[in-house]
Amino acid sequence: MSKTLVLGASLNPGRYSNLAIRRLVDQNIETTAFGIRGGTVSGIQIKDNFVDFQNIDTITLYLNPSHQKEYYQKILDLKPRRVIFNPGTENPEFYEILRNAGVEVEVACTLVLLATDQY
Repeated sequence: MSKTLVLGASLNPGRYSNLAIRRLVDQNIETTAFGIRGGTVSGIQIKDNFVDFQNIDTITLYLNPSHQKEYYQKILDLKPRRVIFNPGTENPEFYEILRNAGVEVEVACTLVLLATDQY
């Protein structure tokens, strides 16, 4: 099974990134997470330092476009197969950068993809 990085993860159970972690775990998808505050959600450690991420297939973004730029190179360095831009994270500039690097761009809701077996 391929690994997913939830980028912009939150400890707040009311946040969609938190729910995404829980749903990914529920569906037995290998999950790792990065957020501004470390902690644990459904047994997944949210790292607050962008290191030690390896073999990432999918990155699901929960970062506002104004905060994404500082992660462009870090995301590219991970060489993911795809990046999912969840609602509110749409960023045409980054789409082009990713596509030029051979990364699949998906503008969708991770929660909907999981619920409809399209993940």
